[in-house]
Amino acid sequence: MPLQNSPDAKKDIPRDRVYQKFTIDRPGRIIFVGHHLSTKTTVRCLIRRISLHGAELEVSRFLPVPKNFFLEILGIRDEIGCTIIHREQEKVLVGFNMLIDPEFLHHVVKLSFEFGQ
Repeated sequence: MPLQNSPDAKKDIPRDRVYQKFTIDRPGRIIFVGHHLSTKTTVRCLIRRISLHGAELEVSRFLPVPKNFFLEILGIRDEIGCTIIHREQEKVLVGFNMLIDPEFLHHVVKLSFEFGQ
């Protein structure tokens, strides 16, 4: 008797929609990765939502954003490697190059909650 495959309900959902998103509305910086991994150029952004997989950023539509960059959440010293998934006007949807640690995400959300944002 063959084993029955139970369908995975999440396999047809894009990865950016599988993970729970948290609204944080925190300022951040996009750090460009230049020649020999130099990180001199930065652009300010607003991090609207974040999940284990990625984030939704707000950036001036007149500013260029590279396909790959580091994201820094102001007030937190870590930088997160990112890749643009989709950009429309000011809204930039990014995926993290690796899932972030759930404890780190909890810290970011808690920090935003404590500051009343």
